[in-house]
Amino acid sequence: MKRFWLVLLSLGLAMAFSASAFAIDVKFSGSFYAAGMYQDKTSFIKGGTDANPSTAFYYQRLRVQTDFIVSPGLKLITRFDALERAWGAPRSAPSIYLDRQSAGTTEENENIAFDWAYIEYVSPIGMFSVGYQDDGAWGTVFGDSSLPHALVSWAVQQSGWTAFLQIVKINENSKTAKNPAILVDNDTDKYQGGVVYEWKGGQAGLLAVYYRDASGRTPGGPPPLDIGFVGNVYVLEPYAIVQIGPVKIQAEVNYAWGNIKYDQLVGQDMRIDNLAGWVDATVDLKMFYFGGSVAYVAGVDWSKSDVIKGGFLTGGMDWNPTLLLFNNERQYWAGSITGNYITSTSMNLIASSFGLDDTGMYNAWFFQGRVGVRPIDKLDIMASVSYAMADSKTLPMAPDAVSNVYGTEIDLIATYKITNNLSYMVGVGYLFTGDYFKAFDPTVDLRDNYILINKLTLTF
Repeated sequence: MKRFWLVLLSLGLAMAFSASAFAIDVKFSGSFYAAGMYQDKTSFIKGGTDANPSTAFYYQRLRVQTDFIVSPGLKLITRFDALERAWGAPRSAPSIYLDRQSAGTTEENENIAFDWAYIEYVSPIGMFSVGYQDDGAWGTVFGDSSLPHALVSWAVQQSGWTAFLQIVKINENSKTAKNPAILVDNDTDKYQGGVVYEWKGGQAGLLAVYYRDASGRTPGGPPPLDIGFVGNVYVLEPYAIVQIGPVKIQAEVNYAWGNIKYDQLVGQDMRIDNLAGWVDATVDLKMFYFGGSVAYVAGVDWSKSDVIKGGFLTGGMDWNPTLLLFNNERQYWAGSITGNYITSTSMNLIASSFGLDDTGMYNAWFFQGRVGVRPIDKLDIMASVSYAMADSKTLPMAPDAVSNVYGTEIDLIATYKITNNLSYMVGVGYLFTGDYFKAFDPTVDLRDNYILINKLTLTF
């Protein structure tokens, strides 16, 4: 009898495990890249080897997305990055601070860090997404910084229209088992909603954002005697993408306004007034293509203490129009290229002070012309010339910069598609450095800079 029940129990367990296996369909996708970079100098200032050495290294990243499909309208989506590190280089020290592009720390990404884990449910009243997922990508690539955040999203589609609402948690500083906080209102949150209309040959949309940052508060006495500031930022982001024959036109305008209010009169309240925009056109004639871009991101006028004209909006870390001057991947792996005083290829002090840590283009007018050729289906060669100048020449606690010119950059990029899933890219960029990097000292000697990069990318 015991043998009978043992067999019956074994069969039951087998059926239970089989049922679970049949109920879930698992799909994998992702990418892997390995790249090599040589950067001529790490400073624009002329000097000895110790002052501005060159740098050369290899780096890589593995990214894997897993979709657990429970039913046609319900799935769990996860994504992790692994071995995101420079080959043979020193590892990062342990830190509690998140990597600026991840839900994990830089140290965790050098081993393995999960960025996504969320449920996607398609219901009769719309699609719900709950958990850690990408936030910050909207409209055109300009202004986008795709970052994993914890959020709740609802979206609905009808006859070419898509509308959505989202609640996003940026920073949580409430008292928990691991955070001995004594402040109640010390978080950073974002609330946003948008609408998109698509038609044959184009799309247009509008995003509205409310960003509230109370993380700048510190205890100043018995509650509610807190000292610090609260930022209230409102953003509107309209965009349009239109295809007219071989011509593709993209445009986006981002405007942010609001205020920074200090508690207990410990600082001067400030008004926020930020503007950024981009227009891009490309003519694709199959074998040949050409186009150009004009972009603008406001910079802070440091002579005015009551208004923040720039810093909350950037060109975005997803938009990399050049190889050297405005390129987030180069910035992430090789760091800022410094000039005199605080000038460098990443100097958005406002963004860093509010924990945004966005290294996209800031305080700049940008102009680019490009031309490309595809001599064979698998090969794409593109050349571009870009010119950039600062919107504001003022510097914090210093005289104005002697010039507003960042410089002129020439880039040449060739990409060969080895297979449908494997491609190889080689690029070279040369920057004729502008005098803005002298800051306020006209006697500083600057030097040009160049970069060489090659990259093998696998998608699956």
